[in-house]
Amino acid sequence: MKYMQLKALFCLLLLAAPAQAEEAGVAADRILFGQAAAMSGPSSALGVKMRQGILAAFAEVNAKGGVHGRKLELISRDDGYDPDRSVLQTFKLIEEDKVFALIGAVGTPTTLVTVPIAKAQNIPFIGPFTGAGFLRGNDLANVVNIRASYAAEAESWIKHLTEDRHLKRIAIFYQDDPYGRDGLTGVKLALERRGMELAAEATYERNTKAVASAMRTLRRAEPEAVVMVGTYAPCAEFIKLARKSGFNPVFVNISFVGAVALAQELGHEGEGVIVSQVVPFPWDTSIKVVADYQAAGRLLDPEMEPDFVSLEGYLSARLAAAALEMAGPNPTREAFLRVINAVGRFDISGDHVAVGQTPHDAASDVFLTVIQGDGTFASVNKL
Repeated sequence: MKYMQLKALFCLLLLAAPAQAEEAGVAADRILFGQAAAMSGPSSALGVKMRQGILAAFAEVNAKGGVHGRKLELISRDDGYDPDRSVLQTFKLIEEDKVFALIGAVGTPTTLVTVPIAKAQNIPFIGPFTGAGFLRGNDLANVVNIRASYAAEAESWIKHLTEDRHLKRIAIFYQDDPYGRDGLTGVKLALERRGMELAAEATYERNTKAVASAMRTLRRAEPEAVVMVGTYAPCAEFIKLARKSGFNPVFVNISFVGAVALAQELGHEGEGVIVSQVVPFPWDTSIKVVADYQAAGRLLDPEMEPDFVSLEGYLSARLAAAALEMAGPNPTREAFLRVINAVGRFDISGDHVAVGQTPHDAASDVFLTVIQGDGTFASVNKL
């Protein structure tokens, strides 16, 4: 059944439903969303940018009258990219703030402990900023993924390094937690498909920049490329230390790193560093969704700069608004998730976002960018 037919069917069925008691987070004039993410600490740019994108989308929707007359609002709580704090803040969002849905969570170690909380109450968990494989489990019907997995990103890296650049010695630097190990698994699988193994691997501890030992370990292995599964501050520290020591392999970073924050941390030393991306190029206004995103950003804050992370937040929030529109004037969590999983593919200003329990997820959903000498980004042409 085509998208418009599905939309019409859902609207007819839900409009015919009798009025019912208000759902948590739903009032006569608003629908409340909650975000638990890093707003402080060495990964704060990720949570702050996700929040900006969500707020920009909500401002755009609200300026047009909201969804069925209700304005969309967001409460953000700071978890510092720490799992224990994330559990606490998630419980507060659910029990104290009584949000309708959770949106824009940041990180694998934090979502690993908060997704079960949301699942237990069938609370929508929308657009987590992580490509962790566990989020794609068939038992997580409440999780709304909009991004490619880390495995898909890893495949795109190894394809580029081995087929385009003909490199043979590839090492990995990763965060020593479920996030980093998910990336490690993806890289190993991509190499195994080509009959290859890692030249070396080294780790660092989450929420630190203690990377000197890891850098020395990888430098001794003399790899031609280092793929990196971390956040912007420690990854930038690693690259700067490496360059200072004369260690200059090809550096490739995962999208979660926060590309713009990484470029800012690196300054002139960022030239040539590759970062994979899972959302459209946020400066290309020939893409309608990007033009809408930039306009929404200016509506929220005239000083807001385009960014891959905030664009991902924007797409997540636009998707939430589209699903709410289809869920009808008496929205419930159950109806919202039913729409998500039945429709599966949403047109957001011309950008088709696949969601639901079996979203499309392949290396074709990933593209590579490279940091230029002035800190801007260009697409990697050959892949």
